[in-house]
Amino acid sequence: MNNPIYVTYHDEEWGVPSYDDTYLFEMLLLESFQAGLSWECVLNKREYFREAFDNFQVEVVASYDDQKKLELKNNSLIIRNKRKIDASVINAKIFMEIQKEFGSFSNYIWHFTDGKIIYNQTGEVLTSSPLSDMVSSDLKMRGMKFVGTTIIYSYLQAIGVIHDHEKDCDFYINQIK
Repeated sequence: MNNPIYVTYHDEEWGVPSYDDTYLFEMLLLESFQAGLSWECVLNKREYFREAFDNFQVEVVASYDDQKKLELKNNSLIIRNKRKIDASVINAKIFMEIQKEFGSFSNYIWHFTDGKIIYNQTGEVLTSSPLSDMVSSDLKMRGMKFVGTTIIYSYLQAIGVIHDHEKDCDFYINQIK
């Protein structure tokens, strides 16, 4: 991979366990916009997303009205999918409901593994797992959109719940030490 944004993301951020709700919301929003696209496409637009979505402040995104959603739909710097934009507002509201129920979204997402990191020991490149199936199902039951098992698997990798770096990757080697 020659894209410096992607390389930096992989080497310094992807797979690092996160417990920060703002970051967890950011990654959930970005992963939902990835549906049908490459992660690199989303990552290249990340700073534009950050500006357009008010620094991923969940309370602000949850309050977006039709005018703000139209503004986002017309923003050529981000992915302008109406269904994904609508879903980001719905998902923000549900994210906040989960925060109230569990004390934080971090508590919610990490409770599925009792706070433990899941290491992919198969050596295979996976796109889903029983864990992503379970989290996806629960989020869908709560009303979230664009949270299928493949998106959630990627999300769990990104936030460090699932450790999927290859065994010869420097990040993997340093995490195991």
